[in-house]
Amino acid sequence: MTVKEFVGLSSPLVGRAGAGGHPCQGIYHRPEGRRPTVAFIAAHYNIDFSEHYLASYLAERGYGFLGWNTRFRGAEPYFLLDHALAEIGVGVRWLREQAGVETVVLLGNSGGGSLMAAYQSQAVSPNVLPVAGGRPVAAIEDLPAGDLFVALAAHSGRPEVLTAWMDPSVTDERDALSVDPALDPFDPGNGPPYSAEFQRRYRAAQVARNERITDWALERLEALKGTRARDQLFSLCRTWADLRMIDPSIEPSDRRPNWCYQGEPVRANYGVFGLGTVSSLRTWLSMWSLRTSQCVAGPHLARITVPSLVVHATADACVYDSDARSVFDQLGAADKRLEFIRADHYLEEPGGARAEGADLLAAWVSERV
Repeated sequence: MTVKEFVGLSSPLVGRAGAGGHPCQGIYHRPEGRRPTVAFIAAHYNIDFSEHYLASYLAERGYGFLGWNTRFRGAEPYFLLDHALAEIGVGVRWLREQAGVETVVLLGNSGGGSLMAAYQSQAVSPNVLPVAGGRPVAAIEDLPAGDLFVALAAHSGRPEVLTAWMDPSVTDERDALSVDPALDPFDPGNGPPYSAEFQRRYRAAQVARNERITDWALERLEALKGTRARDQLFSLCRTWADLRMIDPSIEPSDRRPNWCYQGEPVRANYGVFGLGTVSSLRTWLSMWSLRTSQCVAGPHLARITVPSLVVHATADACVYDSDARSVFDQLGAADKRLEFIRADHYLEEPGGARAEGADLLAAWVSERV
């Protein structure tokens, strides 16, 4: 049987909410009657991981599991990497100092893959700087490092995944219907299937769109200097347009064709639920910009030298084989393993995939503890 303990803790950066809530919150899952000496911690940029789908499975296998949230859960438009890392550190310290955990496993699941990589990177070799005029955060200079690292169904870095999903046919960021027909992924004249030449032009245009937004964000911040405003919010449209979502012949896998996490790509792309839909200027520069974001995965992965496991779900709609192999290749660990499981992104299908995933993680950890 699994015991669940609510954990609410202070942040080294902001005070308790007026309504009483602590900025850092999560749920600690553990087997009844035991204080595990090995525990996982999972956190995400903005998704609530307190009741993570693997928590009870791993608790049943004798491990602790802290599903942890920084104050940015549900608050993606305001995300700042250095602040989030400080608040993940609060959870890791709680495991070591209060829960009696001796071995901490950093679980980077989904978008949390690059976030937990950035955490370990900062803990072992401080490198994260404040974004665009922000104040240095002293709390990230002495973070407790993890002992093991797992990337599960993990996207590449935040700027990379947004750029790969962007619709580059947008010609006016203020008009969600603006389109360059020569780059429109939903114009049957362009595909699918998409020619190699179209794919090259499309990828280049995706990068160019990201760079244009970065140029604009930097210009707006400069224009705000000396005014009453330090930042501003803006919206981003059409971010469900990775050609791989539409054309299953590009990086073939077990995934459902013409599908993404929000359903049919054309409908999702023109809907209001997307990646990076709302950002502040500083959040764009901190999380999404190819040029300025420190959420780019590669440099952080290279600093991870603890034993590491990468697990790829082969039926994942939006994480691809190349993503998993890139994460694996960039890891600095000498002891690293790449495993595959036939399942969708959250291991919901087929039935039994979550138990299989938990068995895989538990066996790998047990070999190293």
